[in-house]
Amino acid sequence: MIHSVQITLSPKEASDNEIIAKHAADQAGVKMSDIAHCRVIRRSVDARKRGQIIVNLAVELFVDERPLEDINFDYPDVTNKQPVIIVGAGPAGLFGALELIELGLKPIILERGKNVSDRKLDIATLSKNGTINPNSNYAFGEGGAGTYSDGKLFTRSKKRGPNRKALEILKYNGASDNILYDAHPHIGTDKLPQIIQKIRETIVNQGGEVHFNTKVTEVIVENGRAKGVLADNGTKYEGVAVMLATGHSARDIYSMLHEKEIALEAKNFAVGVRVEHPQELIDDIQYKGLKDEYLPPASYSLVSQVGGRGVYSFCMCPGGFIVPAATQNGQCVVNGMSPSGRNNIYANSGIVTQVTDEDLADYTKYYGVLGGMMFQDQLEQMGFAQGGGAQVAPAQRLTDFVGKSSSTSTIKTSYHPGVVTSDMHHWLPKFISKSLREGFKEFDKKMHGFITNQAQVIGIESRTSAPVRIPRDKDTLCHTQIQGFFPVGEGAGYAGGIVSAAIDGMVAAEAIKEFAK
Repeated sequence: MIHSVQITLSPKEASDNEIIAKHAADQAGVKMSDIAHCRVIRRSVDARKRGQIIVNLAVELFVDERPLEDINFDYPDVTNKQPVIIVGAGPAGLFGALELIELGLKPIILERGKNVSDRKLDIATLSKNGTINPNSNYAFGEGGAGTYSDGKLFTRSKKRGPNRKALEILKYNGASDNILYDAHPHIGTDKLPQIIQKIRETIVNQGGEVHFNTKVTEVIVENGRAKGVLADNGTKYEGVAVMLATGHSARDIYSMLHEKEIALEAKNFAVGVRVEHPQELIDDIQYKGLKDEYLPPASYSLVSQVGGRGVYSFCMCPGGFIVPAATQNGQCVVNGMSPSGRNNIYANSGIVTQVTDEDLADYTKYYGVLGGMMFQDQLEQMGFAQGGGAQVAPAQRLTDFVGKSSSTSTIKTSYHPGVVTSDMHHWLPKFISKSLREGFKEFDKKMHGFITNQAQVIGIESRTSAPVRIPRDKDTLCHTQIQGFFPVGEGAGYAGGIVSAAIDGMVAAEAIKEFAK
């Protein structure tokens, strides 16, 4: 018999499995001696009451029986099966490939970047001297933007596909058990590379192919059907279908599709800055001054409406780092990441505001559907010019940014290439600067002490999502114009993170199986 109960414990109690089992048994009215297994299925921290922090737990107790064993993914050999071309080895491409193998199709993954080990060297060079390899950086390479970026697994895509299966695959390949029950699961950038490598090894061992340093330059279309792709080395790769999973920074892909008159749509996106605080300060605000060694580093999620325009936190990284995320020299782009322990002394988050059609009117006039992409690129070039080159980023103390004053100095930061003082309130487009300033004021009302001279804003946070969508039929997931062409993930405009992109790739794989019949 299985008993499902809800219990509330202190942070210290919630760290002890024996105490969890005892309280759950009392709640269920069963004897500890009768319990064969105790399993936490949901955990969240509640710090809303001043003077008290609790941990809410959903627990399953197995009496006189044990739970089913962990899922064992047993994939068939697909060496001689129908090939499917996958462009991009991010979560959409990798999880789509696993699903294709399970369905009896052979994935052939083409990735412009390097494998995780070699990619790490390029990222180290980027952080050290600012030189960017356009095909191997924080956005491009095995595992996509998430691999060396963070590893947060929170998603709102539970109704769109196999959310639990995606998490189980990550656990099977080395992630901790807690990703299955934490309210905001997180793997960590220190653990993700090994997990991604193991997934790739499974794909290859089962007969799939993974080709690194292979940049796709063209989708081959014949009689309204995608037949394959052309790589920059002149090699053609053909298959029964093409899955496009290139991520939100593959601007050359958007340009290529536009030149071939393959339909694209403009899509809403947001831009802004990174704000960095001492983690201790965020802990003090969120935990209301309470100290407890069993509490995790505090996070926050903030949203406000300013003059009808949304301003919100994005990719909040407790105990994390700010990293250079540009994909071309002459750009300055920042992003955030956290290791699994979230044990750095800083907390950072993107604070971004919506970009509307009205904001892009002049760009759309000259660049059409790619207007948003050109706006992003221009903003990144402005950030590079203000930063002074070599990925040194423009920065301003938060109090000065909100008060429209010049900062005379910067403060210590986790951003390794370094920062220089810049009047960001002055040179950012007016709608961005004004919205962010007013948004920070609203956030300070919700988290008193958020606006402080101990924090600074660093620019530019411009890669929150793709500025275009590649349209597809909602039922078949095929492109609305080209049969056998399946755009997926963040770059296609249908996902917003590791898990949602993985789910999109898996669901598309099922659609490809139907298409290939």
